[in-house]
Amino acid sequence: MAKVLILAEQRDGKLKKTSFELIQFCAKSGHETHVALLGDGVAGLANELGAQGAKVVHLAEAPELAMYTAEAYCKVLVELAKSLSPGFFFAAHTPTGREAMALVAQELEAGYASDCTSLQFQGDNLTARRPLYAGKAIAEVEFLGTGTRVLTVRANALGASAATAQTPQVQKLSVNLAGLKTKGLSVVKGATARPDVTEAAIVISGGRSLKSADGFKILEELADTVGAAVGASRAAVDAGFRPHRDQVGQTGKVVSPSLYIACGISGAIQHLAGMRTSKCIVAINTDPEAPIFQVADYGVVADLFQLVPALTQEFKKLKEH
Repeated sequence: MAKVLILAEQRDGKLKKTSFELIQFCAKSGHETHVALLGDGVAGLANELGAQGAKVVHLAEAPELAMYTAEAYCKVLVELAKSLSPGFFFAAHTPTGREAMALVAQELEAGYASDCTSLQFQGDNLTARRPLYAGKAIAEVEFLGTGTRVLTVRANALGASAATAQTPQVQKLSVNLAGLKTKGLSVVKGATARPDVTEAAIVISGGRSLKSADGFKILEELADTVGAAVGASRAAVDAGFRPHRDQVGQTGKVVSPSLYIACGISGAIQHLAGMRTSKCIVAINTDPEAPIFQVADYGVVADLFQLVPALTQEFKKLKEH
């Protein structure tokens, strides 16, 4: 079976669950699963990676890695990939993963497939599927030749799959990061305890029909009731109703939750490109001809300002019982 390397993402000493999906999938497929863990003071996370199925954790710790920068991460990951020579190098298709892995593939002169929504191993070979043309077509990708092949995989695309927990081997990497031209200085965090839209199992998104930032409060109440993330269309973000970090779509974040509820979103192709791989799509719109209904599993023609609060109350009743 193939030797695979996976970039484990962590923030403030907490691992991102998008990395767990990849580790579980590769380990359960029987591959020799290596994980790259970068940061400063993150050695304690190695056992957590082993619990997901990681066989070997390659630990790189340095003050320069405390915050992500493309330059520092790329330098460490390229050196690791050259020394390890994995058949495949995976990362989640997050802002970090898609930037870092594109640079890694370039430095390795390796084949690269981004934003994959399914993976299928055939021995040491792999077939991946990824959307094209804003999700209107699906490409099936196969890699020719040998060497390391680089892929990013959409969050929630593989789903959780239990792998055999083990105590991983921890190999500390000697890193030389002298002469870096970039440095992370600070991170400004949003003031919310809700999950990020790329990782949430449920995403509730609103469009310009919500009319104002205050209009999103009814979506926030529903989201807090069911443990969901709050997303937004580009029109809502451009209007100043939500920050860009909440934007779902071709120029925002790509999501694939178990449940996606679109409230007052017409369904422009740019938005559909960011959410059409959701497992179940519910659309709420007053226009029965809205394009969002063409991809929805369930559609409701109704005023969202009346329906969403009613849904919130029903969910609260269910939780009470």
